[in-house]
Amino acid sequence: MLKTLNIDVHHVTRIEGHGNIHVEAADGRVLKAEWQVPEAPRFFEAMLRGRSYQDVQTVVCRVCGICSFAHSLASIKATEAAMGIEVSEQTDRLRILAYGGEQLESHVLHVGYLVAPDLVGVNSVVNLVASHPEVVKAVIRAHRLGNDWMELLGGRRTHPVSFRPGGFGKLPTEAELKSLKERLEKIVPDLKLIAETVAALAGRIPAFERPTEYIALAHDGVYTFYHGMIASTDTPERLPVDRFEQVVNEFLVGQSTAKWARWHRDSYAVGALARFKHNHANLHPLAAQTAKMLGLTPQCCNPYFNSIAQVVEAVEVVEAGLDQIEGLLARGIKPEPPCKVKPRAGTGVGSVEAPRGILFHKYTYDDNGVCTAANICIPTNQNHANIQKDFEALVPQVLDGDEARVRLLLEMLVRAYDPCVSCSTH
Repeated sequence: MLKTLNIDVHHVTRIEGHGNIHVEAADGRVLKAEWQVPEAPRFFEAMLRGRSYQDVQTVVCRVCGICSFAHSLASIKATEAAMGIEVSEQTDRLRILAYGGEQLESHVLHVGYLVAPDLVGVNSVVNLVASHPEVVKAVIRAHRLGNDWMELLGGRRTHPVSFRPGGFGKLPTEAELKSLKERLEKIVPDLKLIAETVAALAGRIPAFERPTEYIALAHDGVYTFYHGMIASTDTPERLPVDRFEQVVNEFLVGQSTAKWARWHRDSYAVGALARFKHNHANLHPLAAQTAKMLGLTPQCCNPYFNSIAQVVEAVEVVEAGLDQIEGLLARGIKPEPPCKVKPRAGTGVGSVEAPRGILFHKYTYDDNGVCTAANICIPTNQNHANIQKDFEALVPQVLDGDEARVRLLLEMLVRAYDPCVSCSTH
């Protein structure tokens, strides 16, 4: 066993934002194992005060360039809840369809570019071009499709402009939806190749398990990213999203400029693995087959398998997208302008499943539709405490390894959560 260990990573690579790993051990005893977040707060909630409801979504989608659709949709849902706005079935379907593009783009980016190098034993996806050229090409095609999918439905691939309170901006044509359908069908073999490659490398995923609480949206009959109630593996009770503050219980710690969260335990996890646990019974057929091939089960409590769950979800959103397009084409695209909004005072909460986990937006408006208060709870905020608890459980188990191996295991653990650290210091 190692007599001494001193790991100081500033900053972890292949994640969004800046996060540090600090570990000290002596005489086989762990003295410190910390996940640290040093980024400066960005004060997005303060920026919203005094702004019109028409501007809020445009501001908050800038919280994240990777998850801008998630923030836009959660924001609009919160505004609509505050002002009692109901949208048409077509608007609802188009939003759900649009959101699938972000899930595909983000998951493929994470697994293909950021996680895969660890499984192959190299430092960068660039090295995989020589060793796995066809897989890299498949990742690039799937990533590009996700971006194009977002651009079609959102008006652009980052910071969408088509989502409006009460409706949808520029509607896609039926020809555009048919073209997207064809591209989704053609990407399936690429997703199968990606999944098969990950399955072949799955033996290199660390065998580490730590039971924890898993929280996600759940909705009967559908593997949900958009609608649903808050579900926890620690209780059969489901809560409406407007009670999210009873769930997240945000708090501050000295090692992080970002807030942490906890509910029934000292920490909980959100993200693809949490969603899988709550919604696996509703997977489409190919996604369910992919989960089986990858050895992913609802009982899994290995945080490294969050990336495996992302592979399954990449297949799921393509299958679900095909269903949504068929439904929209069967009904025909109606020329629906966004409904006229009459501002009123109120408070509303909107929630979606961002690629990295459940996301909450809460706004209060005055009679003129001006925002007077805001609260945004980011998925990575909700995962920070769980990463810390994983560190505390993992480090004692691996002290007999060399320092480079321990460092790699910790970096891989952080990357498995796909953290968006800058978002968490919003």
